[in-house]
Amino acid sequence: MRMAFAIALALLASPAACETLVERGAYLVGSVMVCHNCHTPRGPQGLDLSRALSGGSQVFDEPAFKVSGSNITPDKDTGIGSWSDAGLKHFLVSGQRPNGTRVAPIMPTAFYTVLTARDLDALAAYLRSVPPVHRETPAPEYRITLKPEVPTYAGKQASEEELSDKLARGRYLLTIAHCLECHTPEGPSAVHDFAAASGKGGRTFKGPWGESVSPNITPDPAAGLGRWSDDEIKRAITQGIARDGHKLKPPMAYAAYAGMTAQDLDAIVAFLQTLPPRS
Repeated sequence: MRMAFAIALALLASPAACETLVERGAYLVGSVMVCHNCHTPRGPQGLDLSRALSGGSQVFDEPAFKVSGSNITPDKDTGIGSWSDAGLKHFLVSGQRPNGTRVAPIMPTAFYTVLTARDLDALAAYLRSVPPVHRETPAPEYRITLKPEVPTYAGKQASEEELSDKLARGRYLLTIAHCLECHTPEGPSAVHDFAAASGKGGRTFKGPWGESVSPNITPDPAAGLGRWSDDEIKRAITQGIARDGHKLKPPMAYAAYAGMTAQDLDAIVAFLQTLPPRS
């Protein structure tokens, strides 16, 4: 009886048990899911957090669409203040806005299909809690209809129970962080080649930094992370420093990932070692 009581106290004292929905949502938005990267405007000194989540400055001009990160503060006129919680959560896992239009695939809702029910509640609770900012963002321009994708490890909602397993937790975090969105090359039809090249890298990103090419994050010993230590991988994720010491370029959100818990970072690194090696 005393042992059961001690275990119950330990569980209640754990960070996960004490964490509120708003706190969990803040962690997901600000770190794992790096929402500020696209949804917060940037100034000369970086992210302008005085207007957090009111719409990004970067324009994604692709053959299929021209869009920018929208205002996701609870402003009723220019943000999501008029959306219901149910409508917001449905959007996150379907890519369909309450008005019936679909979001451009640069918004990784296909990866968010794994979000647990609690994490969906946490995201909705946190986004309701941020200060509303009245800020118009450019209307999206859709040029062609793209075939929906089902990324590797996505498509099915995860449960809280399975996340107690380290590898399952790593798979979940890698998915909602949409790592394979950038680290998987495009296939012949201009969509990701998840079937044959998931994690292989090779996508080119242009920005103020010039050009950067996403690296191979599979455990291939020659082309990927096979010879990297766990600490070297963690340093690359959180500090943007490669194994040989050179500085990695954006758009990898190193500063955001530096806010991940040690448990979550360990889980991601452990799961990366299980990816099929791609040369």
